[in-house]
Amino acid sequence: MTSSALESPPANPRKKLPIGIQSLRELREEGHYYADKSGYAVELAQSGKYYFLSRPRRFGKSLFLDTLKELFEGNAALFKGLAAETRWDWSKKHPVIRISFGDSDGVLQSRAELDERIRELLLDNQRRLGVTCTHTSISGQLSELIAQAHQASGQRVVVLVDEYDKPILDNITDSPTATDMREGLKNLYSVLKGADEHLKFVFITGVSKFSKVSLFSGLNNLKDITLDARYSALCGYTDEDVDTVFAPELPGLDREEIRRWYNGYNWLGLGVYNPFDLLLLFDFRVFKPYWFET
Repeated sequence: MTSSALESPPANPRKKLPIGIQSLRELREEGHYYADKSGYAVELAQSGKYYFLSRPRRFGKSLFLDTLKELFEGNAALFKGLAAETRWDWSKKHPVIRISFGDSDGVLQSRAELDERIRELLLDNQRRLGVTCTHTSISGQLSELIAQAHQASGQRVVVLVDEYDKPILDNITDSPTATDMREGLKNLYSVLKGADEHLKFVFITGVSKFSKVSLFSGLNNLKDITLDARYSALCGYTDEDVDTVFAPELPGLDREEIRRWYNGYNWLGLGVYNPFDLLLLFDFRVFKPYWFET
C-alpha cells in the first residue's frame, strides 16, 4: 500500500453527533450531521400562514423552528446544498420574533414568574430587532413589537413559538397554578389574531394540544399539522436518513436492531426514528431506551 493511499480520507468520514444542538447554524458551520428538513420549511411557508405542531420532547421541534428562523431571515449560506437552496427567494428578509419556554431557567411556579419571563422574552426580541416598545401590558408590548418590526423592516413579521405549553405542563398537578398559567399564555397568544396584517408566518409547537382550554381561541385559522401525513417526518429521522446521513455510524451495529429499537413513531405517514435515542446509540454504541432514562 502506498503512502498516498494511507493519507487518503475515508469515503464516508464521520461527523459530530448533534446531541442536544438546536441551532442550524452550529450544525452547518461546525461539521455535525444534519438530516435536511428545509424542504418542509419551504413547503409550509409557501402554502400557508398559521401552523401548530405537537411532538414529544427531544424530537427536533426547536431545531425545526430555528431552521424556519434562518430561512425567513435570508441566511442563504446555511442552506447551501439543502432542499431549500433553489426553492427560496433569498432577496427577502423578514423580521423574526422567537418565543420559547423550553429554555427558561427552572420551572415557572406562578403567574408572576410567567409574566416576568414573557417580558424578558419580548425585551430580548426588541433588542435583537432594534425597536423599542412603550406599552406596559404584555399583550400591548407584543402587539407593538410586531407592528414596529413590520414598519422598521418593511416586511411582514414571522412569529415562532416553541414549547408553548411548558408552563402549564410543569404545573399540571397543581390545578390552580396550571389555570393561572393557561390564562397568562392565552393573554399572550390572543394578540396574534389582531396582528394579522403585520404577520407573514406563525408556527407554534408544543408537546400537547390544549384544544379544550381555548388557548388559541382567536386563531381560528391555526392549522394543526400534527397528524397530517404529509408532515409525519418533519421531526425525527427516516430510514433514508439513517442509511444515508448517518451511514458512517452504522458499521458495527445491527441495522435491524436499530430499526426494532427506535423506529416506532408514526403520525399517519412516514415512520420515523426517535432522534435522541438514535444519536445516543451512535455515541455509546449500546442499545438502550435512552429517551426514558434521562
